[in-house]
Amino acid sequence: MSHNLSELFNEKNKMIVNGKIVEASEKFYARNTKTIDFTGTITNNKTEHTETMKNFVGSIAKVNRIVLLKTAVGEDVTFAEFIFDFDMKDGSNIYWHEILVSTWANGLIVEEQYFKG
Repeated sequence: MSHNLSELFNEKNKMIVNGKIVEASEKFYARNTKTIDFTGTITNNKTEHTETMKNFVGSIAKVNRIVLLKTAVGEDVTFAEFIFDFDMKDGSNIYWHEILVSTWANGLIVEEQYFKG
């Protein structure tokens, strides 16, 4: 895997926009990755994070849209601003304006935090 951060980040974002959220988790997260959701939910490794993503994606009835609004790349850190709009199997709707801040090492995400936009 190439370690060009901009290329990796762009590939990850493209996968997310195309609804490949679980696949992006499997490809771009380190084994020891930690994620922190705006709800306070924390995952402490890739297995927990991927399982959380599988459960979430499995609860989606319809993807209305996933839009990447803005991005930024720094030294071993990336920022992505998304709109997520889903109809859920329980009849609810999720509409998130979300900012993802990712810390990278050796071409993989080692920590990611999610903020409401």
